[in-house]
Amino acid sequence: MCGRYDLNESPQMLMLYFSLTQEPESFSNDDVRPSGLAPIIRAHDGQRTASLARWGLLPRWKQEGQPMFNARGETVAEKPSYRSAFKRRRCIVPVSAFFEWRPISGQKKKQKLRFTAADGKPLALAGLWEPNHQLATGEGAESYTVITIAANAFMAPFHDRMPVILSTDDWATWLDPDGDNPLLLQSMIQPCPNDMLDVSPM
Repeated sequence: MCGRYDLNESPQMLMLYFSLTQEPESFSNDDVRPSGLAPIIRAHDGQRTASLARWGLLPRWKQEGQPMFNARGETVAEKPSYRSAFKRRRCIVPVSAFFEWRPISGQKKKQKLRFTAADGKPLALAGLWEPNHQLATGEGAESYTVITIAANAFMAPFHDRMPVILSTDDWATWLDPDGDNPLLLQSMIQPCPNDMLDVSPM
């Protein structure tokens, strides 16, 4: 499960870290939520760019219904809602941190936890995107979803799911719209190493 995150990196930092062709539009949000706009990173003709999209994927053939802000990595290659995007429209969702909540004994309010990279760098979440198409509501925007997987040992005490975090070695292959080797792509959908993340209460 990944339902909230933040992104507060400078355009210059994002451009350098993700090897973007040009500096992205400035963006800062401490509380990115489903249905909101946030940057995603894509590649086309050897150009890697970041642009805003709406969090909550709607396939082109689906004109109504609940947008899907998470996609289960175990079935993303076969499920009709994601199958086409998994083959050709993969993206990176850059985040500074993602959030989860855990119960506090004797209290109704849960504790908010902030998960960041142990090295302090942005996290590259595996995502899928769909092109802009006009909805029955009259709205239109490119949309995206974050792929999740069963939690690793570090994450398991806090939640049974976690976002798929891509290693830098996998970025080029994941973003390549012409790379459709299902076994290679599926091998990237796995929990990150246990020592990759830090957690802090808020």
